[in-house]
Amino acid sequence: MSAKRITLALILILSLSLIINAQETDTVTDIDGNVYQTVKIGDQVWMAENLRTTRYHNGDAIPTNLDNTQWQNTTSGAYAIYPHGSVYGINSDAEMVAAYGKLYNWYAVDDSRGLCPEGWHVPTDTEWTTLVNNLDGRNVAGGKMKSTLTEPNQHPRWSSPNPDVTNESGFSALPGGSRDSNGYYLGVGSFGYWWSSTEDVADDAWSRFLYYYYSNVFRYYYYKQYGFSVRCLRDD
Repeated sequence: MSAKRITLALILILSLSLIINAQETDTVTDIDGNVYQTVKIGDQVWMAENLRTTRYHNGDAIPTNLDNTQWQNTTSGAYAIYPHGSVYGINSDAEMVAAYGKLYNWYAVDDSRGLCPEGWHVPTDTEWTTLVNNLDGRNVAGGKMKSTLTEPNQHPRWSSPNPDVTNESGFSALPGGSRDSNGYYLGVGSFGYWWSSTEDVADDAWSRFLYYYYSNVFRYYYYKQYGFSVRCLRDD
């Protein structure tokens, strides 16, 4: 084969590779019509935004508006919206959801009707570990995952300081806070928590969380009643 033909073949291969990568880092749409940016990190393709759906993939509504007692006692899937009245600069539920997504308990994550769009799933604990390892490990990966937004009183954003943050992965993690197992909300702007689909013991499941003051990724288990953000991962 001539050098010219080899060069043309390499150009064709490179062009096809670019097309494939563009598809893999495009968008995905949930059952409600919400459109999410996606990003390829290593061999994984992740949502680059927090989940906002109100329905399982089969169309069934996910319960919401649970009071504290109901939230504590449910063993079924549910979601919550962080109260906008407690966050300066956000004036409605719609603004809160647009900025930080919704908070889902683990029972919604584990529901067989599917929380993520077709062809996507809530990542396992092992798949989260793969992401972190692709970004050089838990001591530095958080800085490569977190959004660089820190403008005071604007949303979405991380509280300051937000050290060693580059978002070079494009994951664009944002601090949606949580709803704890007693029903109380805390941490928006300071913490981001994301469920895995992996159970620890009967009452707990594994998660990852990021804190505004550190560039680490923390792994811990929490009660399944907690409400955390969700990122979906494309099926292999």
